[in-house]
Amino acid sequence: MQFHHHGYVSGDPRIQPAAGVGINRPDELPDEVDVLIVGTGPAGMITAAQLSQFPDITTRIVERRPGRLAIGQADGIQARSVETFQAFGFAERIIAEAYRITEMAFWKPDPSDPSRIVRGGRAVDDEMGISEFPHLIVNQARVLDYFAEVMANSPTRMRPDYGYEFQSLEIAGDPNEENQYPVVVTLVHTAGELEGQQRTVRAKYVVGADGARSKVRQSIGCTLAGDQANHAWGVMDVLAVTDFPDIREKCAIQAESGSILLIPREGGHLFRMYVDLGEVGADDHRAVRNTTIEQIIAKANEIMHPYTVEVRNVAWHSVYEVGHRLTDRFDDVLPEQLGNRSPRVFITGDACHTHSAKAGQGMNVSMQDGFNLGWKLGHVLEGRSPEALLSTYSAERQVVAKNLIDFDKEWSTLMAKKPEEFDDPSELEDFYVSTAEFPAGFMTQYAPSMLVGEPVHQDLAAGFPIGKRFKSAPVVRVCDTNPLHLGHQAMADGRWRIYVFADASPAGAPSPVADLAEWLANSPDSPLAATPTGADRDAWFDVKVIYQQDHRTIDINAVPAVFKPEVGPFKLTYLEKVYGVDPKEDIFDVRAIDRSGAIVVVRPDQYVANILPLTATAELAAFFAPILGARKAQTV
Repeated sequence: MQFHHHGYVSGDPRIQPAAGVGINRPDELPDEVDVLIVGTGPAGMITAAQLSQFPDITTRIVERRPGRLAIGQADGIQARSVETFQAFGFAERIIAEAYRITEMAFWKPDPSDPSRIVRGGRAVDDEMGISEFPHLIVNQARVLDYFAEVMANSPTRMRPDYGYEFQSLEIAGDPNEENQYPVVVTLVHTAGELEGQQRTVRAKYVVGADGARSKVRQSIGCTLAGDQANHAWGVMDVLAVTDFPDIREKCAIQAESGSILLIPREGGHLFRMYVDLGEVGADDHRAVRNTTIEQIIAKANEIMHPYTVEVRNVAWHSVYEVGHRLTDRFDDVLPEQLGNRSPRVFITGDACHTHSAKAGQGMNVSMQDGFNLGWKLGHVLEGRSPEALLSTYSAERQVVAKNLIDFDKEWSTLMAKKPEEFDDPSELEDFYVSTAEFPAGFMTQYAPSMLVGEPVHQDLAAGFPIGKRFKSAPVVRVCDTNPLHLGHQAMADGRWRIYVFADASPAGAPSPVADLAEWLANSPDSPLAATPTGADRDAWFDVKVIYQQDHRTIDINAVPAVFKPEVGPFKLTYLEKVYGVDPKEDIFDVRAIDRSGAIVVVRPDQYVANILPLTATAELAAFFAPILGARKAQTV
């Protein structure tokens, strides 16, 4: 963590100095904002947390509730989300308080007495070492608290505006016109002295993160389409006394009388049960929603025979029907308008995709929606990138949501099967193990676009597939000899990463790395040339070098200056961007990086954007030219 570069910091270094709109930030919701986010769920809060890092952008997030969420429905935190939390600076703290899933147990009818259940087997949660981060269970409300802390500690001092409910929006005038606030939003106060009164806010962009019944979605003419719900589940978070031996282990329980997905919760006592309530007829008219908590508990005990669950306290419960629905676009641009105008309104999370809760995907995928969108809005509003960048949000995330729904259909169908319907008794367990990479969040691979290059040079770094998230690996930092994970040093600060994996030449010797460093530092075609005058050299691009040598043999003084930029008002030399290999796990071997070296370009949301040879300066310039189009035009 870098924090003394502006002078000595004696307090909490996580609290950044107020800057831009964070200086004298008004308590009242302004009449005009750059970005208005509707809804403080996971998608909305991560979008706000990302935008809070851009000091000159006025972002406000409104919520109809009068205050913070006390208890949320979502609880599963996949490893990709924990990676993301690392970038926002709170992974270690949330890991410490969460329940960690190490194994999953599978229970089925006893062949000798099918009225009883027996443990059929266990599966390691991450048997293939997909991530160095764990699979966690923690209440959604705590995730939102951590994002709220990031916002409050940011330069913009952002915090949610509670007590506002979204009513409608319209786009006034030409949505392509610059320096205007074309989206006119009508809100209504839901609390306090002004309760019931309307309020109008004008915005440059609006993000609808307002859930499955999204009014923002309705305002832009989108509808959720897909399968009708036909299977009901009761879900409860409870404190109970039980003789079931795996009560503190994630379990899939399949009995003659139904199924249960058991999820232990954080804190050592609380656990969640998804209890199968059976198929719902077309003439049910949501009557199943009236199932009482007593009926859910009774059904759970029936399924778990010969074990019993005596519920002592119910923290929360609900009944829901599984439905899989998706919108055909995630913004306000109609198909016939594609290429003719940029989007002004976006929808995220449950507003554009809904599915069952049992695969633990809703909150996780929703957060990746917001992470994808947040930095793009920041870059466009700051003038780093052209508005065309915003069209990539719907193009990238709609495909991800479609893949999620296809996966969840298969998983929820398997969970609802009766034991006798399986061809193989281990079918559910095998599916869980074989598909582990998808629910963990690591199967997303963005297609080539203005943000993702063609895999022409993929062979130079086979372990970093273009379009997939940058998978970290151990290195040793030269300046302080600390062994660490390379990917963990990338914060959610809106910067692009350029990782230079060196050839075999030592630091200071004539080499492709030395030539590349000279070009990066001094060429007008270098992406670094777009950095605003007066800003730190690494304000927009975080450029790191990883040498093939042991850190002890690397002369830090011989390393090119572009990898040791001057930062802060005192022009201090930043030494923490220079690495050597970890002899125990050489990153060149672990990630199959060619010994001739490679450039690995990584987006602000941690996805690999391109891989190039060390000599491909023209290709690197060409890749960034459209992304930096707005800035390049200003500097010509």
